[in-house]
Amino acid sequence: MLYLAGGTSVSELRKVQQTPTGTFFVCVPRDWAQKNGLKKGALVNLDMTSDGKLLVDPKYDVEPQPKVATLGVGPFLGREIVGRYLLGYDTINIEAKERIDPDIRNIVKSTASSLAGLEIVEETSSKISLQSLLQPSGFLPQKILQRNYALVAGMVRDVSNSFINGDLQLAKSVVARDNESNRLYFLLVRILRTIIQNPRLSEKLGITPIECLDYRLAASLIEGIGDACVQVASSTIALNGTKLSDELRKLLFELQSACCEANEQALKSFLTKDISLAENVRNLRGKIEATYSNVECVAKASSVDLMPQILAAVSFLRQIYERSVDMADLVV
Repeated sequence: MLYLAGGTSVSELRKVQQTPTGTFFVCVPRDWAQKNGLKKGALVNLDMTSDGKLLVDPKYDVEPQPKVATLGVGPFLGREIVGRYLLGYDTINIEAKERIDPDIRNIVKSTASSLAGLEIVEETSSKISLQSLLQPSGFLPQKILQRNYALVAGMVRDVSNSFINGDLQLAKSVVARDNESNRLYFLLVRILRTIIQNPRLSEKLGITPIECLDYRLAASLIEGIGDACVQVASSTIALNGTKLSDELRKLLFELQSACCEANEQALKSFLTKDISLAENVRNLRGKIEATYSNVECVAKASSVDLMPQILAAVSFLRQIYERSVDMADLVV
């Protein structure tokens, strides 16, 4: 397979030839050469990848053009900004025929603040320009995934403790941390999509397009665990400091410990491709299901107002375990 500039590939077969002096050569497609303005004597850059592919770049010395998107003012402007960011656009212009009203400006500023590296660089009465200041080549997907995991793992521990002890301030801090988790998730998705479209960047960062798909799934699962933590925190806030029985507290500590263990082993197994660790995550199911059943039984003795909140919280804890299993399954 011969990879050309821009990440496209030519599937037609070409015969390798050899000169009398021993040099091997392959002719490039005529249409491609004409499209890129190549003439006799022109220089192209050749890069060999670690898996044996050859990258042919006719514009290796040309500064890459920034990707620019222009959006109009509409009801889904926030979503459209996020979408362009995830697709790797460098500049996103928001333009209106007349004035951009304050509510729209707040939406733009709030959306930009939720996306890492996206800043307002120009603002007039009818136009707002957003620009990404981050270069994908400066961020390793593994590092971002580990950073988000560390953040979410802390949320899992704290949200469990906040629910068990009725700590409202700790629960509110978990909700606040979800914004940072979302920022890291969006940043990772942007970088992964950029890598998939750029074979040279894929080689530089040492991650293949197939691995990008696995990282994308793992990132989504971690982000989902963070969302589950927010739901448990909401249950804690709804209880408003109500104290749980000692028996219930003990069971919840057991469930928290098992979920945290599964979560930690799932990430380690994914990063190291350790099948035995992945199997350990699955082997925790019996313990977690038994503890969950015990919590359900004890919760029935609680008041009518308290029981639904308890069951909702432990259900979200079990979701955390299920997402950990899904992450461990990526190893196989």
